[in-house]
Amino acid sequence: MSAILLNADLHSHSTVSDGVLTPSDLAIRAKRNGVELWALTDHDEVSGVAEARVAAADLRLPFVAGVEVSVTWAGKTVHIVGLQVDETNPQLLAGLANTRSGRERRARDMAQDLQQRAGIAGVYEGALKYVGNPDLISRSHFARYLAEIGAASTVSDAFKHFLTEGKPGYVPHRWASLKDAVSWIREAGGVAVIAHPGRYELTPLAFDCFFREFKAFGGVAIETVTGSHTVDQYAEYAGIAARYGFLSSRGSDFHSPEDFEVDIGQLQALPRDSVPVWAHWRFD
Repeated sequence: MSAILLNADLHSHSTVSDGVLTPSDLAIRAKRNGVELWALTDHDEVSGVAEARVAAADLRLPFVAGVEVSVTWAGKTVHIVGLQVDETNPQLLAGLANTRSGRERRARDMAQDLQQRAGIAGVYEGALKYVGNPDLISRSHFARYLAEIGAASTVSDAFKHFLTEGKPGYVPHRWASLKDAVSWIREAGGVAVIAHPGRYELTPLAFDCFFREFKAFGGVAIETVTGSHTVDQYAEYAGIAARYGFLSSRGSDFHSPEDFEVDIGQLQALPRDSVPVWAHWRFD
């Protein structure tokens, strides 16, 4: 089989961060949906990797240890996926712990803003029941609770009316720097990938600076086919990958069967002229 046609899904989330399936259950769903190479990439956390690896081995599903690092670049939040990382690497673990440390404080500020500006009380406590650990609480947990109580019709609707810039519940946060995120991934033996670039509201000039900085720091790939991109954007970002000399990655960004249009393992193949990030990897 051509490497391009391999059903690789290298971006997914479990209950360790803001997904709804445990790492084991996510492995089962990936296998059932025909995934042939799978990565768990929880936000700023790798504690689910060991469980995912065991579950994948039991299913004979080739597995890649991963993480998605939250980054602040030019005042915007972007995400960098690390693939093939050593989840025990001390520098990676320390960097992720530092990145997570501000989540609980930000969450309380978000809840206060929702109460003051939208009259919705108790959102912090409601969101917390979806995650358990305040260090991992995120906007997705808030969105699920807002949908649960009827303040929004769906999780996607919650993000349209709350939690984004200019709307109640939005609180900016300073995450890791781009340089640090790529460095931690590389120190852990991994490959740094820009997640879903089509989601970022950057000017063409800013995108050019972003891609060039990422490459200068040692980044090697971008997601071209992802659940966050339209079909037209698959070809657009494949062209961008070729222009900047990046490899192409593919991942659904799966969180929940209810929250996202694209299920794990259900993406289109990479565009024909792409060079897959996994092209020269060895896996059983």
